[in-house]
Amino acid sequence: MAGGGGAGRKVAVAAVQFACTDTVSDNVATAERLIREAHKKGANIVLIQELFEGHYFCQAQRMDFFQRAKPYKENPTIMRMQNLAKELDIVIPVSFFEEANNAHYNSVAIIDADGTDLGLYRKSHIPDGPGYEEKFYFNPGDTGFKAFKTKYATIGVGICWDQWFPETARAMVLQGAEILFYPTAIGSEPQDTNLDSREHWKRVMQGHAGANLVPLVASNRIGRETVETEHGNSTIKFYGNSFIAGPTGEIIKLANDKDEEVLVVEFDLDEIKSTRHGWGIFRDRRPDLYKVLLTLDGQKSS
Repeated sequence: MAGGGGAGRKVAVAAVQFACTDTVSDNVATAERLIREAHKKGANIVLIQELFEGHYFCQAQRMDFFQRAKPYKENPTIMRMQNLAKELDIVIPVSFFEEANNAHYNSVAIIDADGTDLGLYRKSHIPDGPGYEEKFYFNPGDTGFKAFKTKYATIGVGICWDQWFPETARAMVLQGAEILFYPTAIGSEPQDTNLDSREHWKRVMQGHAGANLVPLVASNRIGRETVETEHGNSTIKFYGNSFIAGPTGEIIKLANDKDEEVLVVEFDLDEIKSTRHGWGIFRDRRPDLYKVLLTLDGQKSS
């Protein structure tokens, strides 16, 4: 469905991936450079990886890392991306570590093509495992899942661990999301060097695209990052593999695990909408039977 003929509503989406330093200014400059490259390739909506302002600090539980958080309003990185979005007439979801009074969130601000901030999504599912100790830093998101109406498309944005939950994708599409975006930080597992989740990671999101008949964009970082923890150094090798999937779950563009890349794919959203409606997956839903999803043990509630 990418780039076909006809007079449908065409939208080009992009995923960028790069290795982060632990200097905010360097990473923001790299993000801007790659966004400009994506724009030159025709992109209308550009996704940057999760928490791109620095190293993935959640390898450690350190009090001093809370200093990395910034308020949502007057956030310098968001404001810079607003100016860039307006200049290039593109949409940019911006991932950042948010401080909200005494709470902290893993958040994304959605910047429309005129530079308008359309609102905030806060990560709902928070992991807590070796090397990915996010519960130490982030409150569970309180925004609920959202769909944002941008200049080019209505989009849904989940963040990293959200991508493992089919409910996230379905909730966003039910609210009108035509394309799903997942900024991510995932790589090796410090406790088991033989564990490589990249193929599983891709297949799960391909399933979201196919099950909802919408394109999906995933952006992940690359590079090896070592963080000093309370138990010594911890290292994660981030495996990249950023990709763009079509509405049947097929991967159309795929990055490798070591190179800085910019992926761009164009979709005809009117054609996809027609296929989605004709396929009947939303017509044939049975929400009356889904109450079991509200329980922990899979048993019907009385």
